Amino acid sequence: MVRIDFADLMRLSSGAMIGHPLRSVLSMLGIAIGVAAVIMLTSLGEGARRYMVAEFSEFGTNVLAVNPGKTETHGVPGAFGGTTQKLTIDDAEALKKISFLDAVVPMAVGQARVEGGGRGRSVFVHGVTSDFPAVMKCEIGQGSFLPPGDPRRGGSVAVLGPKLKRELFGESNALGEFVRIAGARLRVIGVMQPKGQVLGMDIDDAAYIPVATAMRLFNLAELQEIDIVFAHEGLTQAAIEAVRSRLIERHRGDEDFTIVSQSEMLSVFGRVMDVITLGVAVIAAISLLVGSIGIFTMMWISVGERVSEIGLMRALGATARQVQVIFLIEAILLTLTGGMSGLFVGLFATFLLRLALPEFPAGAPIEYIVAAIVVSAFAGLVSGVGPARRAAELEPVDALRTE
Repeated sequence: MVRIDFADLMRLSSGAMIGHPLRSVLSMLGIAIGVAAVIMLTSLGEGARRYMVAEFSEFGTNVLAVNPGKTETHGVPGAFGGTTQKLTIDDAEALKKISFLDAVVPMAVGQARVEGGGRGRSVFVHGVTSDFPAVMKCEIGQGSFLPPGDPRRGGSVAVLGPKLKRELFGESNALGEFVRIAGARLRVIGVMQPKGQVLGMDIDDAAYIPVATAMRLFNLAELQEIDIVFAHEGLTQAAIEAVRSRLIERHRGDEDFTIVSQSEMLSVFGRVMDVITLGVAVIAAISLLVGSIGIFTMMWISVGERVSEIGLMRALGATARQVQVIFLIEAILLTLTGGMSGLFVGLFATFLLRLALPEFPAGAPIEYIVAAIVVSAFAGLVSGVGPARRAAELEPVDALRTE
């Protein structure tokens, strides 16, 4: 029996690959495409997850949002004589009396044309209260925000986002100037610090007015939302229960509203994106299956072309097991080389994406990178078993006779 060490096995296997470069490249191509697809698709999925989590985290995890209407319902409101009570400023004032809530902001939002400085543009107008900056984690840049007081009274003042201020008044000082919002004349008392886009909404290109004024201008009978801030995430459940109890009491025993916590939204979104990322990875992995079939086909053809070579090795004393190992290593080398090529292409494409979109944190999770390489090596092992066994089962005399 001829002794063949590992170095000899690698030399024999790699020599066969180098000797047939076109066939080797075609064999590796399917695996490379599969690995590159896994890397790129999981990078997009993970990037989307990181981006959305970062956007939600802008407001912290100690925030609740109360919206009118129940998202989980078992009937039609009012179908049997009952009514669904609106979410009002009075509800928000009642929630302020809960001791461990730091800020409660009733919100009414509409879109209107804002005119000032001889210019005008249509933007979102947020009806809020003086606690709005505490909820949105934003700061005033010039002047002051809406003054505290009874939110039911409204007022003829407005605060502009920095982009809206720049579009209307340029570099001039806007404080003390008047703007028209939905036909109402309001005095500018402040300009916000730049904040940028949050969840696709440019909050720098907006106006902020008292909530009662907004409800009157937009003819709204109820609030769109009540935002609540409490001390820390550990109080989430206590805050939810306290808010629910107080509103049920005010709404005659009906839970006709929905409470959503920021931490719950982050958790649910994270789980959804994990499933999506796994799904696209599985879809991309189908390319690996196709690639492994290509390896199997090429290796099978290779065995047929190298019958005389196999016969010579067997005649010189190589065992059937050694012949089988040579072809298995060749198949694994093909898939690993293809896998590493695909990995490079996938990571390079992700790098280019991050250069083009710096705000989008694309990046493949390390577990998917490792899994792609391991799966490609396993695909090579599995696809090489059949051809390797075929080569090992050739009788030396029959193999030599084909020469």
